[in-house]
Amino acid sequence: MRYLTAGESHGEALIAIIEGLPSNLTIEVEFINNELQRRQGGYGRGGRMAIEKDEVHIISGIRHGKTIGSPLTLEIKNKDYENWKDKETSPITRPRPGHADLSGVIKYDQRDIRNILERSSARETAIRVAVGSIAKLLLNELNISVKSKVLEIGGAKSEKKWIELIEEAKRNGDTLGGIIEVVIEGVPVGLGSHAQWDRKLDALLSYHIMSVQAIKGVEFGLGFEAARLPGSLVHDEIYYEKDRGFYRKTNNAGGIEGGMSNGNPIVIRAAMKPIPTLLKPLNSVDINTKEGIKAIYERSDVAAVEAAACVLEAVCAWVIADEVIKKFGGDSLEEVKKNYYSYLDYIKKF
Repeated sequence: MRYLTAGESHGEALIAIIEGLPSNLTIEVEFINNELQRRQGGYGRGGRMAIEKDEVHIISGIRHGKTIGSPLTLEIKNKDYENWKDKETSPITRPRPGHADLSGVIKYDQRDIRNILERSSARETAIRVAVGSIAKLLLNELNISVKSKVLEIGGAKSEKKWIELIEEAKRNGDTLGGIIEVVIEGVPVGLGSHAQWDRKLDALLSYHIMSVQAIKGVEFGLGFEAARLPGSLVHDEIYYEKDRGFYRKTNNAGGIEGGMSNGNPIVIRAAMKPIPTLLKPLNSVDINTKEGIKAIYERSDVAAVEAAACVLEAVCAWVIADEVIKKFGGDSLEEVKKNYYSYLDYIKKF
């Protein structure tokens, strides 16, 4: 499967086209919209969320609520477009440290940073959540779940402390990042491959996770802690019981060994940096005059870690769904499920 997204932060709409979905998959619009609402929630979100009420509109690829095998087109209207379409704006020339602003204008030979920031904005993740919701609907048919939780915000692990830190950051004109955990359960042995570098499941998941705005690190299972321990305390010992098959008592590998799922839950943690748009801007340089100046301030969030957790679920769900289709094939959902459950029977007998 593959998909392509288009649209700007304050453009008319965000669009995605998904190709390769099997036919006869029921598309629950209410489920997709609920996921979009989850992305808009969380303590520390900014004023944009008070304007937008994201809802998906499906333009092609379904009939009577089910996919028909042709490309699926999703659209999310930007309500804030009405506030921007006729607005006369001066060119933005003060790049924000930590954002795509400066690299983007240099790369694309632009003199107005808005031509870069509109597409590089995390607003783009709304349509990726919609895409990931479609992947979740496919995985639900196979009893595979993708869930997340926030572990830290601003270095604190207590949810009560998060609110205090976010309020403090807001007063100081600052922003906060955090750590998110994603757990994927129900994945059978054998997704991904050891045979080529670009087929390794942990590599694919890392690639998609790192594509999410503000994500700066990813680890599986023990992650970096594994580098500090001897092998005897890291690797998951293997056991066998007739009624249970092969199993492990620990999951330090985070469900992936040798680039392949090993049947354990896939456990991933990602580090999200603080949002680079600060109410009290950092030092920058005007791209035209080359004079030192404070960076531009665009309406933004203080913390969007809870929203990012929803986005990470979406991109991880896509990877797993895509690997399912690669391995089990099938032009219809019925064919995919037949192949999938036949494989599960094979595993039980191995």
